[in-house]
Amino acid sequence: MDIDIDSMMETVDSIWEESILPSLSQFIEIHALSPGFAPDWDELGELQATIDLFCGWLDRQGISGMTYETHRIGNHSPVLLVTIEGTGSGEVLFYSHLDKQPSRPNLWSEGLHPLKAVRRDPFLFGRGSVDDGYGGYLCVTAIKLLQEAGIPHPKATFLIETCEESGSFDLPPYLDALSENLGFPDLIVVLDSGGPTYEHIWVTEALRGLVAGNLSVKVSHEGVHSGMSGGAIPSSFRIQRMLLDRVENSSTGEVLIPEMHVEISDKIKQEAATLGSILGDELWKSLPVVNTLEPQTRGADQILLDINWRPAMSVIGADGMPPVQTAGNVLRTHTDLKLSFRIPPGVKAEYVQGVVKEMLEKDPPYGAEVTYHATEPADGFHAPPLHDGVAKALDEVSMKLTGYSPMATWIGGTIPFMAMIQNKYPNACFLCTGSSGPGNNAHGPDEKLHIPHSKRLNVALAYAVAALSK
Repeated sequence: MDIDIDSMMETVDSIWEESILPSLSQFIEIHALSPGFAPDWDELGELQATIDLFCGWLDRQGISGMTYETHRIGNHSPVLLVTIEGTGSGEVLFYSHLDKQPSRPNLWSEGLHPLKAVRRDPFLFGRGSVDDGYGGYLCVTAIKLLQEAGIPHPKATFLIETCEESGSFDLPPYLDALSENLGFPDLIVVLDSGGPTYEHIWVTEALRGLVAGNLSVKVSHEGVHSGMSGGAIPSSFRIQRMLLDRVENSSTGEVLIPEMHVEISDKIKQEAATLGSILGDELWKSLPVVNTLEPQTRGADQILLDINWRPAMSVIGADGMPPVQTAGNVLRTHTDLKLSFRIPPGVKAEYVQGVVKEMLEKDPPYGAEVTYHATEPADGFHAPPLHDGVAKALDEVSMKLTGYSPMATWIGGTIPFMAMIQNKYPNACFLCTGSSGPGNNAHGPDEKLHIPHSKRLNVALAYAVAALSK
């Protein structure tokens, strides 16, 4: 395509420095907890505040043919829909989100805070910077770059939700109600991903799904002196251990639920070996583990398969246990654990959720009260091949910007929207990418966005999207 990449990079640098980064810094200052973490989100008004901030930024962009509207269905968290009329053929749907994960400021490094934007090149620190506050800015700017360069572009629709970090449980009603507005996209672009380096443009081909729930074990109606009851009343914690042994091998970490496993093809194994040879030891070193910790399985290729194509269980929360400093010598009444299962693409989340419940509740040890309350499941995602023109354009621009062809990768995390929208538009192509990279710490302390990589990605996305209207 006849696009001056150097000139476009100069333009995008100016837009980011003068417009995007100042607005994104304001976004970081808004708490904007996802509905699952803040039941009073509507009263707080912070999710709407992020939409208002973004719409204010949209008003200053001078983009032709643009309209936007905030949609609200019942008690569901709001959705922003932005439309830019096309000047060429084709339709593209962009997706991003504005809600955030909780923060623990005491875990952030000195001088940093989740609700304070701090720039330490090449990074911008702050909660929501990389997950996923920058996404809407980058996507809209991709179309703006094409307009300013006089390059035809497809009709662009931007779906920006505020419930992603809670599993997007509020989104399905909007996908139904806004069907006419969403049109019939040829390409769906998702800016909520990334890859293991900042030197490449990464395309996410697969995402794991998610099954989670709260496992409760109750053994008594009130706490009892452990000297009087220990050894007679089975510990609720030990019963939890027994139940967890039903679903996970504690020695190896292997999930013991056959329905959660998929056959890993020779093609995927070869891709893991190729990607592993590029990443080498850096894949493990990029994780913030203690110095003495060793990986569950050795070899970069096996680590990649573990975190993308094999199921994994994590205990992500607990109730019923007092803090260590205030714990008395009492046999506790109950232990509640929140379990999270990452499942590979191809596993039906709703079905295995029922399997988990049956395995954990059946024949409770010692007749304890055992209940498993499942949360909303999410299927994984496996992308179909990209449109030939888009794939070729992405390769061209990636070579010009980075010196490398775009790299395919998988992400062990979950973007519930992907499976939802693929079910709605089974014939659409998907470009799932983003600015996440080594040490970005999304969801954790010191979350940060790599600014130069984001600028390159912005130009790459504009170039690829223009191919739809070639």
